[in-house]
Amino acid sequence: MTPSQTAGKLNLERLFTPRVKSIDASGIRRAFELGASIQDPINLSIGQPDFPVDDRIKQAAIKAIEENRNGYSLTQGLPELRTAIWSHLTKDVGWTPSEQCDLIVTAGTTGALVLAVLAIIEDGDEVILPDPFFVAYPQFVKVAGGKVVLCDTYPDFRMTAERIAPLITPRTKMVIIDSPSNPCGVVLTSSELKAIVELCDAHGILLVSDEIYDAFTFPEALDGGRCPSPARFSSSLLLVRGFGKSYGCTGWRLGYGAGPKSLIQQMAKLQQYLFVCAPTPLQAAAIACFDVDLSPIIARYVLRRDMVVNALSDLTNVTVSQGAFYAFIEIPQRIGLTGTQFAERAVAERLIVVPGGVFSARDTHIRISFAAPETKLAEGLSVLRRMMS
Repeated sequence: MTPSQTAGKLNLERLFTPRVKSIDASGIRRAFELGASIQDPINLSIGQPDFPVDDRIKQAAIKAIEENRNGYSLTQGLPELRTAIWSHLTKDVGWTPSEQCDLIVTAGTTGALVLAVLAIIEDGDEVILPDPFFVAYPQFVKVAGGKVVLCDTYPDFRMTAERIAPLITPRTKMVIIDSPSNPCGVVLTSSELKAIVELCDAHGILLVSDEIYDAFTFPEALDGGRCPSPARFSSSLLLVRGFGKSYGCTGWRLGYGAGPKSLIQQMAKLQQYLFVCAPTPLQAAAIACFDVDLSPIIARYVLRRDMVVNALSDLTNVTVSQGAFYAFIEIPQRIGLTGTQFAERAVAERLIVVPGGVFSARDTHIRISFAAPETKLAEGLSVLRRMMS
């Protein structure tokens, strides 16, 4: 028999696990694909920086490749990159390598989060997430067999200890926070973060702080010139940071997790078999990131944030982003549309946005990314004004 004659005997639907069937395709990815199908779209859907990678970082990557640093690295990362990260963390949050504290370089911040969830969560364990949430968080928990518990943060989108506490049960093993947040751009204060640390410590719950946008904290939200972080109050948590969003190299897939040594060692065991290591020449290049001044870029993004607020705040509720590069915009009730319906109608205007229901149990908002050229952003804001007026 030929391969074509036997192909019909394999019923893959019967073989797929309930786990993979429970995972939805990313609504952000669908928006991205839709944008690719429209001629000259106004694409405000993708959270990807629109500035080029600094030449010093690019040259460091080229140099590493030319020097044939193209093989595997140690599972936990290149020693020189780990040293550079430790130097940064010591200055920023006061952590140092010790018998209690360790770090691992991962394939993006997603890699660190997946490893942590797989190390901690099993069938029936509960993970408390903010609502709105980053789209991947619930999927990580599903893959591990855990149960998602959403913490409603509307209308101010602040995930506080007071909101988390009633959700804790004997099955709660993890709380994930992201600040600056995606999709809302909210930055929690140091006092809010300290209270969350104390709550998790009191209940023996692992706090995971996703700080992928830490370098993209806007000036008004900084604390002592730094992004507020729960890591300044405890090292008994997992701190997750990365390079892609801050330095424009999202496709390089570079992040890291730092925290209790016992947890990092379990994550390293998993990484050894799942990912082996993060890309070696790009790890070498990432060391140069710590010498790049992002302040001119951040100032430009603050101006874009202000463009959004000034264009729409008289028509609807717009969260004033304090970090990252997103605005979470409420659809005015007078229009009578869900976020999904509004986003679908925007397509006719060549405008691509993401419905709020992708990030939330509610579908009352849209998310736009202002990581777009000012001309495109202004064009998109004009469409939104017309649709909301």
